[in-house]
Amino acid sequence: MSTDFHGLPARSLSNDYLHLAYLEGAGPRIVHLSLAGIGGNVMAELPDLSIETPAGPYRLYGGHRLWHAPEIMPRTYVQDDAGCTAVDTPGGAIISGPVEAGTGIRKQIALQLAHDRAAVTVTHRLENLGPWGVELAPWAITQLRLGGVAILPQTRHALDGAGLLPNRNLVLWPYARLADPRLSLHDDLWLLRADADSQAIKVGYMNRVGWAAYLTGRVLFVKRFGTQPDLPHVDFGCNCESYCRDRFIELETIGPLVRLQPGQSVTHVEEWELIEIGDPPETLEGIRQLVSTL
Repeated sequence: MSTDFHGLPARSLSNDYLHLAYLEGAGPRIVHLSLAGIGGNVMAELPDLSIETPAGPYRLYGGHRLWHAPEIMPRTYVQDDAGCTAVDTPGGAIISGPVEAGTGIRKQIALQLAHDRAAVTVTHRLENLGPWGVELAPWAITQLRLGGVAILPQTRHALDGAGLLPNRNLVLWPYARLADPRLSLHDDLWLLRADADSQAIKVGYMNRVGWAAYLTGRVLFVKRFGTQPDLPHVDFGCNCESYCRDRFIELETIGPLVRLQPGQSVTHVEEWELIEIGDPPETLEGIRQLVSTL
């Protein structure tokens, strides 16, 4: 169904449980996700926000996008304002971008709504249509509205029989502060509160649990993804990251690093679920109870 996003053409997908919308012509970008009966976009809406690059402004839009890691200027910020096409499928859609100038990579996102709950399978695909091999990792980034808290589960068990080897890593970016009041580190969960601050923060790690979540109001947004910790990953071995600044927070997952030869492709799958909760928990113990069955 045709709709719009701040004046930009978009298309929507809905069932009895959730509503989703993606841009038509730009992206691929998912720009709306809401739970039926509650309403309110859990994603950030940023039609005015852009990043300056040597090729001109890269528009963020908000919502969900597919990039390829590692983050490098200008390769990561190839503009995607035009040339995107979408094909309807039963209960979903396939959204394909044009071949990127300079990289030869084509991005594609396939959406498939669940028929019995508020969930959608998001399959990300990067295809090398250029003349040379490219080393990259599929990188799925969801920009979410402020006011909630990102929940990042941690590995508690030993990875070797004697418990002599490390089982967790914390990766920090140059602008991140360990004393940032938004960040709360616990043995089982790391929490990053999405409070507006002009000082950005980003943390990452190897998530072996296979999910990450964002709690906003009466909605818990859960991303589930396959983990492959024995394969090489970017950013000192990260497959899960979260970034927050003054207008949004990002919940990100990253696939293993691969070298795509011409004609090859790689996929990265996220399973999204929206869960309606009662009153939002106000304590760490309340959050622990909320996510204990994930």
